[in-house]
Amino acid sequence: MVVHILLVEDDPGDVAYARDVLEDHKVRNRLTAVADGLEAMACLRREGRFAGLPPVDVILLDLNLPGVDGRGVLNMVKADPALAGIPLVLLTNSALDQQMLSHLQLPADTYMQKPLDFERLVQLVRRFDDFYFSVERLPIPS
Repeated sequence: MVVHILLVEDDPGDVAYARDVLEDHKVRNRLTAVADGLEAMACLRREGRFAGLPPVDVILLDLNLPGVDGRGVLNMVKADPALAGIPLVLLTNSALDQQMLSHLQLPADTYMQKPLDFERLVQLVRRFDDFYFSVERLPIPS
């Protein structure tokens, strides 16, 4: 099985770096990168050009985005029962941002400081992969 990662990041350099590191570490994944909050929500809901994609397994979300920012995306994801269970990692610019966000009690699963420590990202994705695909998945009630 392949982990589908949604990277919501408007810096093309960070996106290219993420692709390279995940490929170099042979992490089984599909990385979809979008540059703003509206595209992120379309991808998560598999609308428009994202209609053929598999469901997203992990969201890496930059807070500073054009248009709908990361906080807006976070709120929309957590308010949508179909999306709320997707693990979400907030990307912050500093350790101070991480402390501030912790105090705000934003409903993210974890935080990761930028510039991204992709060694940590690889470990995170591998842990998720090991857990997610080693447990028996129950059918979703209709």
